[in-house]
Amino acid sequence: MRIGVYGGTFNPPHLGHITAARAVFDLLQLDRLLLIPAGLPPHKEMPAGSPTPRQRLEMTRLAGEQTGLGSKVEVLDMELVRTGKSYTSDTLAALKQMYPDDELWLLMGTDMFLTLQAWHEPETVLRLAGIAAFGRTEEDTEELFAVQREYLTKTYPGCRIFTLTIPGVVDVSSTEIRAALVKGTGAELLAPAVYGYILRHGLYGTGADLKNLPLEQLRPVALSYLKHKRIPHVLGTEQEAIRLAQRYGADVEKARVAALLHDCTKRLSMEEQLVLCAKYGIELDELEQKALKLLHSKTGAAIARDVFGVDEEIYSAIWYHTTGHAGMTLLEKIIYLADYIEPTRDFPGVDALREACYEDLDKGLLMGLEMTIEEMTNMGNPVHHATIAARDALKG
Repeated sequence: MRIGVYGGTFNPPHLGHITAARAVFDLLQLDRLLLIPAGLPPHKEMPAGSPTPRQRLEMTRLAGEQTGLGSKVEVLDMELVRTGKSYTSDTLAALKQMYPDDELWLLMGTDMFLTLQAWHEPETVLRLAGIAAFGRTEEDTEELFAVQREYLTKTYPGCRIFTLTIPGVVDVSSTEIRAALVKGTGAELLAPAVYGYILRHGLYGTGADLKNLPLEQLRPVALSYLKHKRIPHVLGTEQEAIRLAQRYGADVEKARVAALLHDCTKRLSMEEQLVLCAKYGIELDELEQKALKLLHSKTGAAIARDVFGVDEEIYSAIWYHTTGHAGMTLLEKIIYLADYIEPTRDFPGVDALREACYEDLDKGLLMGLEMTIEEMTNMGNPVHHATIAARDALKG
């Protein structure tokens, strides 16, 4: 197995990192990519006011998900938990113990490649891993790489070196992005979820007011809560909520906010959900105490109100988007159904359900509730009492 190893301070990780890593992954036909944030970089000091190591780790995880490599990319905290300076030779030695039979390739940009001989224990680095060096701009020429490549192969016989220039690479440094973020710009140079995480935690002097975010900032912040595979669903729910709100005369902005935040705690485990329930005083019935799928609507509503200051109408729409209830408001119906029929949903009967929703909202709602009850019953799972009550109320 060929494993790519890409380290750095990732302060913050940006589109330059993502595009370069993906290009090298494809060209070298790697099987796996490891992203490793540095704990204490040996070649430079971390700027004052930098995020904590754990925050850089989380941003790197969010950036790694944007590579589109799925489970083939993994973020490791080995340099963050190791004491002392984060020497690459130590990291590669540890990785070689973890993957003794695999082929390691160390990814690096032009500047790192041209100074490789000055690193700590360069002979160990070149013995344990091949070098995949990439030019950050199209101006980085083969002539520049060739001189260094020749020097390294003569000095360290047997080393493996692969160099390339990546056309269209996003040419930007983390230093430039940090400076831009202070000025309120730079979002276009980051993966949306990374930018959202930065806003959410007030990193790099952004200082956003989470309770008064414009929609163009709320969207990336909402995405920063999600697993990558859930992002298309949430964005699809937002678009569906807009269409339903326009069709039935609901507040479009409230529909968008509720849709963007409706799954903000979906990724949490049962234990984490229960911690939030205790924090916000959420009382659970017997079924909810055992059914993880039912909890995120309640905890998500609590987060939406506490962190983002949503009003009671939005809070309630998020709270009931999983179960529904008797006597639902217009916004509650819209979010329940937008979540159900958004464009990425694909299950038997979804086209008929979509048609019903735009013909008559209550007709669509009743059909959706009955489909849910039928599915749960066929699977042998209990149906929440609120779902049954919602159906019965619509049937009179």
